[in-house]
Amino acid sequence: MKIVIAEKPSVGRELAKVFGATTRKDGYIEGKGYSFTWAFGHLLQLAPPQDYGFIGWRKQHLPMLPLKFKLAIRKIKTKDGFVEDPAVRKQLDTIKKLFDEATEIIVATDAGREGELIFRYIYYFLKCKKPFKRLWISSQTDEAIKDGFRNLKPGTDYDTLFNSAHCRSESDWLVGMNATQALSISAGNRTVLSLGRVQTPTLAMICARFLEIKNFVPQTYYQISIQLVKDEQTFKAVSISNYKDKEEAEKLFSLIEDVPSGFPNGGNITAVEAKPRKEPPPLLHDLSSLQQEANKKKGFTADQTLNILQNLYESKLVSYPRTGSRYIGDDVFAGVPSLITKFTDHPDFGKQAQFLQTIALNKRSVNSKKVTDHHAVLPTGENAYGLSSDKQAIYDMVVGRMIEAFHQECLKEITKITIQSGLTFIANGTVIRSAGWRSVFNETEDDKKDEDNAALPKVAVGEQLPITEKSLMEKQTKPKSMFNEASLLKALETSGKEIEDEELRYAMKDSGLGTPATRASIIETLITREYITREKRNLVPTTKGLAVYDVVKDKQIAQAELTGQWEKRLEEIRSGASVKDFKAEITEYTKTITQELLIAGASISGKLEDKKLEKV
Repeated sequence: MKIVIAEKPSVGRELAKVFGATTRKDGYIEGKGYSFTWAFGHLLQLAPPQDYGFIGWRKQHLPMLPLKFKLAIRKIKTKDGFVEDPAVRKQLDTIKKLFDEATEIIVATDAGREGELIFRYIYYFLKCKKPFKRLWISSQTDEAIKDGFRNLKPGTDYDTLFNSAHCRSESDWLVGMNATQALSISAGNRTVLSLGRVQTPTLAMICARFLEIKNFVPQTYYQISIQLVKDEQTFKAVSISNYKDKEEAEKLFSLIEDVPSGFPNGGNITAVEAKPRKEPPPLLHDLSSLQQEANKKKGFTADQTLNILQNLYESKLVSYPRTGSRYIGDDVFAGVPSLITKFTDHPDFGKQAQFLQTIALNKRSVNSKKVTDHHAVLPTGENAYGLSSDKQAIYDMVVGRMIEAFHQECLKEITKITIQSGLTFIANGTVIRSAGWRSVFNETEDDKKDEDNAALPKVAVGEQLPITEKSLMEKQTKPKSMFNEASLLKALETSGKEIEDEELRYAMKDSGLGTPATRASIIETLITREYITREKRNLVPTTKGLAVYDVVKDKQIAQAELTGQWEKRLEEIRSGASVKDFKAEITEYTKTITQELLIAGASISGKLEDKKLEKV
């Protein structure tokens, strides 16, 4: 009997359906020579400190550095405390029985780092020695599943993927357990003050931005604008200099003469620049970019978007959702023209899909060297019907981005007119000559400046244009915006470095905080810990979060760039880098932060007096 193990029951049932297996048993389905069983996500986890003899939270135990980590069955909270989940124990017994009977084991957990970890922990916990094969697919369509089963990979091909996942798991245990206990103990053991390898630098980014805004002192400045007219078309120009002193601004303002239409003097055109600009289409979506778009457009949380996308994946409508790649290979690109054909009747994108059939497709998103474990998110072309409004919104973002990504460049003309009238003024204007990919959603640029004109008239150097209006504008400098989920996800990609260019940002993804698959859970964890809260769409630190940040802000555990380097190391392990070296570095890192927090934590006590918190 061939045993197939999936990550969750719904996927196991779908795989069984594809193969025509219909006999339902307790914890699995069998038929056609196969048995399809499943986990419930993470059935097993690294054992808690007490399993290594570290009973209670005591300073003398720290740092806790197990020589060899143990696996423990997932626990649930009851009135008697935390106990083994009986459903997990029962399912593990079922899996063991099936593994013992197996002639072949086929791993069908999600094709990624965490999916590999889920299976390997079960495999090692059950002390199974049988070889296994790996199903590696990027789509849940029947054809993709069948093709994947025809091309099963040796399980050993994914040993380095497991090594990366296992190192991530152990490093999170070492840093999280030791840092949390160290800070909580030094704060008087009155409350659990949870810290983590990725969680804490993320909190630090949110708190630092909040305090920067809170402490921001706006500076008043003055700017002068004029309105000119040419062939009955008015446009605005703004002084190139800002003025801090109001008297100076008023003096200069008075020198500009109000000139009625038709008067022979006024604004003197001293320079005209008109440059064509090609704006390439956006890259295809990975999970993170889709979460950002969904938050901006619909206000969805990162977690909501991930859950909806996962459901669409399991419904065979989109490809693998937890991808960190925004590219596809030439093999996938070969099927894109026929895929686009399936959307020629789409109510929103049909006309653009039809247009793409008449041109050579843009290949900006085609680069097999930049495809990691899975390619960018694409629709599968399966018929989507009866979707809820939320699912339809996310599905349309995937379809729309595909149409955009293979569309033509947007062609613009960027015009800059320099005007002399006592002062030097600049008028900027943008005219779209060919919308290209921007015609898909008919959206304008997000970063268009307020003082830009939609279009400018044709003018020539030396022309005198009448000034029909002038104004002295009092303005104030503005702080950065609070983090919302879209801007935080963007910042996490680059360990907080502000990089607007999407390709440069993508190039830094391996040095970011967390992964596309884990960032949503990081945000939710911070909310659960009562470190941050959602205020409308903004992420705002709580009193508790700020108190923790105040203690850790100068410590290694709060340094986003350092933590981002660990993520890069985990990706290098995926490619065969030394596990031993990484573990040695994490051990030293753990020792350092534990000592730092044992010393620093006492300062947090007074800041938490007024807050009712969970007791240790």
